[in-house]
Amino acid sequence: MRKLQLVVFLALLGFASVSVAQTEGRVGFVNLDRILRDAAPAQRAQKKIEAEFSKREQELAKLAEQLKRTQEQLEKNAMTMSETDRRNRERDFGEMNREFQRKQREFREDLNQRRNEELSGILERANRVVRQIAEAEKYDVILQEAVYASSRVDITDKVIRALDDTQPGKK
Repeated sequence: MRKLQLVVFLALLGFASVSVAQTEGRVGFVNLDRILRDAAPAQRAQKKIEAEFSKREQELAKLAEQLKRTQEQLEKNAMTMSETDRRNRERDFGEMNREFQRKQREFREDLNQRRNEELSGILERANRVVRQIAEAEKYDVILQEAVYASSRVDITDKVIRALDDTQPGKK
């Protein structure tokens, strides 16, 4: 009886391995973070955004420094000021701080919106390149998220090279 079970088990195991081998497909992996960090179009977009927002960032830094100096002055001179003067300066400091917080929040929102606009175009191009590579090299699946991906299946460098080759003015 045991021999029969063993034979049946081995036969089933053989059929299972044959069917798995027949259904295995070609799998690839793409690291989007690397593409958005290392591809030339992404780097150009980042520089463009930095240039676009540098003036506002500098203004915020100056305002933050002014706010810090005002707070230090207020703390240093609070004991020697009249109660009315101290309250007025604290109120002015509070208004200045709220204005700084508002400008900082608007800056972050605008920066994030511009970054999303720029990166969405790059992501669309990257997805087109991934599809082209998948079709040309007969991949069945290309994954963008994985806990682990072997370098054998990682096609990120191919995608970055293809994006770099499709730069405007290059061909």
